[in-house]
Amino acid sequence: MKLSRLLSALVLAAAAGAANAGLFDDDEARKAIVDLRNRITTLEEQNKAQSDKGAAANAQLSTQLDAMRRSLLDLNNQLEELRGQVAQLRGSNEQLARELAEVQSKQKDLGQAFDDRLRKLEPMKVSLDGREFSADPDEKHAYDDAMAAIRGGDFDKSAELLNGFQKRYPQSGYGDSVRFWLGNALYGKRDYKGAIAAFHSFVTAAPDNPHAPDALLALANSQAEMKDPKGARKTLTELMKAYPQSDAARTAKERLASLR
Repeated sequence: MKLSRLLSALVLAAAAGAANAGLFDDDEARKAIVDLRNRITTLEEQNKAQSDKGAAANAQLSTQLDAMRRSLLDLNNQLEELRGQVAQLRGSNEQLARELAEVQSKQKDLGQAFDDRLRKLEPMKVSLDGREFSADPDEKHAYDDAMAAIRGGDFDKSAELLNGFQKRYPQSGYGDSVRFWLGNALYGKRDYKGAIAAFHSFVTAAPDNPHAPDALLALANSQAEMKDPKGARKTLTELMKAYPQSDAARTAKERLASLR
């Protein structure tokens, strides 16, 4: 009876172990299997020792041993299933790690691209004709295009670009320079009337600009081309009086003598 109670307790323990094998980790499952094998070996030895005590007792022991063997088989199967699940989880973790690395790389690239675009939109500091001001990239690009045209001698294109610039950026820090170079572009394309208006506008708005003496000289030349010697002499006289130390004033003095 004592042996029977022991076997019953072992069977119950094995059954409980099989029911909860899914909660074991790999090491715990292996330990449970080893322990169960040892107990089965002990029972087999006891079964052999008790073989002379009767067929009924042997049958009962055999039944209990079969139950424990089935429990051992179940534990082995669950251990293999657990190993398969662990391998699958490891594979999933590796895939997630690769995907995370790809997402982080894309985020970095997108962040860099955004910063680059933002820098292209940020105002920049410009120094021109002794003045500093801020201009956005499109504004600076438009001015540079107009200057490139006038340096290339394409006065029609430069006049068009400078007129367009004034309409698009009426409050621009480039405004004084645009008026001066527009006068030169109009003079270059022989639009003397337009040049006179542009130079007048420039000198009135920016009398302290370093280009003011040259603008007055060009204004006088435009007036002379328009057959207005009186107006040209008046402008040259104003130039020599307002900017007596300038190179343009010395040229004006010579030009004034030829108009008399």
